[in-house]
Amino acid sequence: SPVFSTEYCLHRLDLLSMRAAQGSRSVITCAWRSGRRHRSSSTWGKLSSTQGADGFPFVNARYIPDSLSPPPRNIQDNSLGAASARHWEESIWSEAEIRSAAEEHVLLSWTSSEPVKDLPIIERGEGVYLYDSDGNKYLDWTSQAVCANLGYTVPAAVSSAVTAQLETLPYMYGGLGLASVRAKLAKLLGEISPGDINGFLFPTGGGEANEAAIRMARLYTGRQKIFTQYRSYHGGTTSSLGATGDFRRKFTESTTNGFVKFFNPQPQMFSFGSTDESATERALAMLEDQVLAEGPESIAAMLLESVVGAGGVLVPPDGYMEGVRALCDKYGILMICDEVMVGFGRTGKFFGFQHFDGVIPDMITSAKGLTGSYLPLAMVGVRQKIKDFFMKNPVGWGATYHAHPVAMACAYETVKYMLKEDVLSNVQKLEPVMLEELQNLVVKFNCVRQGRAVGLFGCLDLIKPSGHLVQRLGAPSPPEILKLKRAMRENGLFALFRPPLVHCSPPLIITAPQLRDGFARLSKSLQVLEDEYASSSWQEASSA
Repeated sequence: SPVFSTEYCLHRLDLLSMRAAQGSRSVITCAWRSGRRHRSSSTWGKLSSTQGADGFPFVNARYIPDSLSPPPRNIQDNSLGAASARHWEESIWSEAEIRSAAEEHVLLSWTSSEPVKDLPIIERGEGVYLYDSDGNKYLDWTSQAVCANLGYTVPAAVSSAVTAQLETLPYMYGGLGLASVRAKLAKLLGEISPGDINGFLFPTGGGEANEAAIRMARLYTGRQKIFTQYRSYHGGTTSSLGATGDFRRKFTESTTNGFVKFFNPQPQMFSFGSTDESATERALAMLEDQVLAEGPESIAAMLLESVVGAGGVLVPPDGYMEGVRALCDKYGILMICDEVMVGFGRTGKFFGFQHFDGVIPDMITSAKGLTGSYLPLAMVGVRQKIKDFFMKNPVGWGATYHAHPVAMACAYETVKYMLKEDVLSNVQKLEPVMLEELQNLVVKFNCVRQGRAVGLFGCLDLIKPSGHLVQRLGAPSPPEILKLKRAMRENGLFALFRPPLVHCSPPLIITAPQLRDGFARLSKSLQVLEDEYASSSWQEASSA
């Protein structure tokens, strides 16, 4: 084969170096010179080596990479801004100032943030009432997000405990030290919880509690799949929203895995039968069929709300929850009851699952009512077998504000207050009033299909003259529903309104006259929708 002179090769390398990064010539030259002295004797080495094919130094030599120019730097001022003097002035901010600050800086959760400019400015609360900046008085018809269970007059013992905790130990990271209130709250919950639910975590919210429960169930069982219902909501964190069945799961569904949805005993577009017995039998049979299809050995837990809340207070048919418990026992699957809404008295029992004979879940999650929503705190309660497992194995979950001592002081006194004042008896006493008033609205209005309630947890389904629901949950509302929403506000009802559902879940301390007054306001509001559907203009628009 021909032999090229060193000078020729260097000349060729000079030409190539024009397209290579500065300095590559010396690298390539050294590589060629070194490689020439150590050419491989193998067949492949003669075809491809550091200095190129044998006799062809510019073919199959070491790859010459391109070089990248560093991107231009976008230098911006990152110094701290100056806070305006207004923040230190003692004069009250005007409504215009509040609205301007909100529109310029506040983001809303779940929805787009543009509506922030139209939200009422709530200045104070007392009992079951809220007062806005214009002096309007509202009856809190849904305990806001079904969470302000004790209303807005904070019990003195709760207020004192929070203040004392702030003054003595305002924070303690849960893995470094033990705040005494943490032990006391856990002991109190262990004493009142049914069965052997004895171990407790204290996250900051319901979604976080479900997130922790899901992770613990997977670690405890060594399995991955979590069964959840289509009509459900379990929180806004990644796993809890992945577990969710309603429309909000779309925000994270593509990034989660291991969640298997099954039908509630109240499917939206078909029926499991006209009786509770048939619905229970068929829904459980379908569920067991699905368990077998997925493989019981792959299922860690079934996570379900004891009474579905945001999905419409779906009271389960007689025998259903007992049947789910039996299926879990049969196949070695954990049962997790999401009590974030119904826990701590909402249904007239301390926990919602207590309505179902003999049912004790393996894990429970709750929040909202634990502190009356005075401060953010949640809980995960586990049975003794699971507690024992995690005494020697990592829980695999944690958070900076887990078991925050100030929030736990609030919870400790809130739970004690509920027990001492027997708040549950008020809920039980008012349940017949709730049932009666819901019945009256169903009978009175064509736009109300039916009602459901247990304790002070109620809901109505709204329908159009065609008999169909007024809209899908989570869809944009038609004009007539926006008129209803406005009428509720004008009639002094402060409510989390998610059509086609109208939740009726006032604070647990409400009195019978206040409850009946609330239903009177709702009736007056529903008349607006009824009249709208009866109007010729709506009928013409709907038929167009």
